[in-house]
Amino acid sequence: MSFFRRESLQVFENRDFRLFILARFLLTLGVQMQFSTIYLQIYYEYSKEELTLGLIGLSEAVPFIITSLFSGHYADKLHKRRILIVTTFLLVVSGCLLSLNAHAHIQLLKSAGMLALFGMVCAFGIIRSFLAATANPFISQLVPRNMYTHSATWNSTAWHTGAILGPVLSGLIYGYNNTFNGYACHLIETVVLVLAMLAFILIRNSGAPHMEMKKESIFDSMKVGLQFVFKQKMVLSAISLDLFAVLFGGAVALIPAFTDKILHLGPSAYGLLRTAPAIGAVFMAMVMVVYPPGKKAGLALLWSVVAFGVFTILFAFSTNYWVAFLMLFATGAFDNVSVVVRHSILQLMTPDHMRGRVSAINSIFIGSSNEIGAFESGLTAKLMGLVNSIAFGGIMTILTVGIVDRANKKLRRLDITDF
Repeated sequence: MSFFRRESLQVFENRDFRLFILARFLLTLGVQMQFSTIYLQIYYEYSKEELTLGLIGLSEAVPFIITSLFSGHYADKLHKRRILIVTTFLLVVSGCLLSLNAHAHIQLLKSAGMLALFGMVCAFGIIRSFLAATANPFISQLVPRNMYTHSATWNSTAWHTGAILGPVLSGLIYGYNNTFNGYACHLIETVVLVLAMLAFILIRNSGAPHMEMKKESIFDSMKVGLQFVFKQKMVLSAISLDLFAVLFGGAVALIPAFTDKILHLGPSAYGLLRTAPAIGAVFMAMVMVVYPPGKKAGLALLWSVVAFGVFTILFAFSTNYWVAFLMLFATGAFDNVSVVVRHSILQLMTPDHMRGRVSAINSIFIGSSNEIGAFESGLTAKLMGLVNSIAFGGIMTILTVGIVDRANKKLRRLDITDF
């Protein structure tokens, strides 16, 4: 453990933070298994169309956006641990329903076919809006201010580790012995989500609302959150960079089609390829534990998004499985730099009583852009072809960096150790 700096490990002396990181990992593992299995079910059992894959993302993004500002208000108003427990329980219920849907001999949901899967994705969009608005602000109540950057790095590591294992497990189980087995995937993910819920229950800190929270209507509360984000130019710039990078660089949604039509491989190969960005992100997280982005955080943010775009383009033209894997690995590594810098900015610049609302707004920009980006990728793949659509996304990402840099020259000089 001498590889890590002592201060980066100090945060684990906090019992509640250890439980949160465990819950974060298990929650991500379960959710990633759930979504990867749904993608595989829809692609291999119903429709081998790229646009259909894009519609999965859109059907989650719409309810997510609609409910996000409301979830931000309640994340600031209610006990955060309670919200996390309830939302995780609802994910457990959804896992049970998906298991029933996938069982070969249970016809309860089978007759609904693909509509049942899309319905569950819509429900998850609502659940995720509350998770997104609550999880990161809750960390800020678990650790002291001087540990914010380290906590953001470990939080990102836990998320990406779960994101690595989830699709791999889904791909291996779903394609085991050349038979499709969505039932087993959904059953295992449900057990994992139960364990995540238990970890949240064991956390002692309730994440109580701050006293500074004013008694105001939900719409006034939402307005205050929006005004704060748009007045803070540094926050807006960081969020905008990630928004457009994820929106245009949504190659991950097309990996089932890319694996099938370009690499000519099956579900098991999809699982490992789908995790390549997350593996890259964990690798970069380990680097940032030793060398955290501090005095040159702004430059690191800008160049990491440029690199993300470049490797997205290179992935588009990959015809070898391991070359494609390495390109996706690199996109994940550089994307994680921007994730940690952005989370650090949000934690350091947001007042305690507004963290839920600002986190919700951030998740609308970033979280929903993953799903809208998936729809954009599916639509452009339909119009431009699979390879061209991925390359187009990478080019647009690089152009976005130039626009944001020109709009906010101070971003390149950002030093997060000043806060």
